[in-house]
Amino acid sequence: MEVLQYLGPMEWMAIEVAVLVIVLAILFWWSGVVRYIPNDRLGILEKLWSFRGSVSNGFIALNREAGYQPEVVRGGLHFFMPFQYSMHRANLVTIPQGQIGYVFARDGKPLPPTQTLASNTDADDFQDVRGFLEKGGQKGPQRKILREGIYAINLAQFIVLTAQSIYAVNLSSSEQSLFTNMSNMISERGGFEPVVIHNAEDMIGIVTIHDGPALPDGEIIAPTVANDPNDPNFHNNFQDPEKFLNASGYRGRQLQVLADGSYFLNRIFATVELVKKTIIDVGTVGVVVSYNGRHGTDISGQAYRHGELVEIGARGVWSTPLLPGKYAFNTYAGNIITVPTTNFVLKWTKEQFGEHRLDENLSEVSLITKDAFEPVLPLSVVVHIDYMKAPLVVQRFGDIKRLVEQTLDPMVSAYFKNIAQTKTLIQLLQERSDIQRKSGEEMREKFNSYSLELQEVLIGTPRAANGQNSIEQILTQLRERQIAVEKVETYKLQERAAIQERTLREKEALAEQQAKITTSALTIEISENEGKAQLARTRQQAETIQVTAKAEAEKVRLSGQGEADMIKAVALADAERIKATGFAEAEKVRAIGLAEAEATEKKVAAFGGPDYQLNSQVLMRFAEAIETGRLPIVPQIQIGATSGEKGAANGLVEMMLSMLVADRVGPQTLPEEIPEPVEEE
Repeated sequence: MEVLQYLGPMEWMAIEVAVLVIVLAILFWWSGVVRYIPNDRLGILEKLWSFRGSVSNGFIALNREAGYQPEVVRGGLHFFMPFQYSMHRANLVTIPQGQIGYVFARDGKPLPPTQTLASNTDADDFQDVRGFLEKGGQKGPQRKILREGIYAINLAQFIVLTAQSIYAVNLSSSEQSLFTNMSNMISERGGFEPVVIHNAEDMIGIVTIHDGPALPDGEIIAPTVANDPNDPNFHNNFQDPEKFLNASGYRGRQLQVLADGSYFLNRIFATVELVKKTIIDVGTVGVVVSYNGRHGTDISGQAYRHGELVEIGARGVWSTPLLPGKYAFNTYAGNIITVPTTNFVLKWTKEQFGEHRLDENLSEVSLITKDAFEPVLPLSVVVHIDYMKAPLVVQRFGDIKRLVEQTLDPMVSAYFKNIAQTKTLIQLLQERSDIQRKSGEEMREKFNSYSLELQEVLIGTPRAANGQNSIEQILTQLRERQIAVEKVETYKLQERAAIQERTLREKEALAEQQAKITTSALTIEISENEGKAQLARTRQQAETIQVTAKAEAEKVRLSGQGEADMIKAVALADAERIKATGFAEAEKVRAIGLAEAEATEKKVAAFGGPDYQLNSQVLMRFAEAIETGRLPIVPQIQIGATSGEKGAANGLVEMMLSMLVADRVGPQTLPEEIPEPVEEE
């Protein structure tokens, strides 16, 4: 108060003006004359009163009536008529990178009963409310989605749902609950993010459309429409709902699937189910049973009366199977039955089954043999299916496992039951190879009638059923019988071995004697040569003496001193010559005799002595007699003693051998008489 006492008139006037300005500013602000909007926000005008009255139809005042105005107020300072407008500040709508925003319109034309989402064929700009409504935009959830970016949207007309928040001007708590539930439903479908199908996961997307005309009667899968990029209604895998519907797309599950990639789909318009790709392994083919398509013409031929085969794309069993590979096949539009094309084995055993598990319910075949035994027979059958005949097999039997269990199992079991009734148990065991060969030949034709190729029938060993041992007893008896047979064969072989051993010993003895005989022959030849040489020397000496004597006599005769002396000399020379000649002749005879005696002695010694020489000469005579008379070495009439007599004579050959080796074993007494031959009866 003391300060105010010192203020002059000018100061008081300044204070009054300032107070007046503040009051006027507060009054203008309160009355809505001045409004400031930051650049990162926007203002939504609500007109409180108007000379044009209130909105008569709809929610947004397009003709400056009282109510929410279609235009938004952007950043800056704005002046309005006092007490006429209410300003609702709101954030700009922000859609993050890689996410999707959904739009709900409060005002517009109502949706028809057959339509789920509002069409955006003409009215597709959500930032222009006036243009949206004037172009016939519909209220409710919109088909068009918002991609990443920032949008200045009138949130009185449009509610935008994102993964982070709900952009809207709140009008009532019930409305807030509605949009919250809608956001939760989209979130459960993963609708705020695009559909991403990774190549490494081998998945495809099955699409279900929730808007558009319903499928015709009898159809369960909507056909593919406008899938060509050159088509003006190309919807690019359901990412443009308007073009899809313009191309006469149907609501419901679609035949077209989503392959690898990212797809920005309105999840209120279309939901996606991820399923695995169909993989046809090497060694198999896939027979397609299509639930969709046109009604095709049967191309199986007149001879095939078990069902129809149709061309690819038609409804029914396709005549051409799918070869090994990966396929983006819509499993709701058809079924692919895998058929093995390599040889596969069907095993009639409980403990084992093949790789494809087609025989997991098969068991051994129960038999009744001709001799009333009840064995069980394990067996295996090798089967092959021609890949071009696979559709015929599927059309006829449904699938391969059903073929095995309902056709092949009873057929094969009945065949071997019939075989067993004609065979005893032992025959069944011993003739397994023949039965196996015959069964393969006979059943091959039956398999061909089912479009199958029988490669081989393999029969196991029959065995007793649980709790029975009669078959084991039979097998034990067979084993014992076989052991006895093998013993007999062993004894026969041992007997033959003994005979061979005796023959070998005889050959060895003969070979040993042959060496000695050869040595003796050589010794005899050497002795003969020595005797001949001695005889030659003796003869030479005698001739030398004779020649010398003749020379001396001639010398005496020619040089005698007289006739008497000459006569005497001649006489003496003759006498001397005669004497020398006689002596030489005597020496010659003596030398020849000695040489012959020595040679004979050495021959006898070489041939084993005098006894052996005598035996040899006797045997030589026997041999000459046998050769001359052509007598058999082994006579047909046996020579031997009668029963009970001692010293029975040996056979002729044995007697000859005994004489030959008499010098080795000592002298033996020959039998005094040879008994009369006795003929065998």
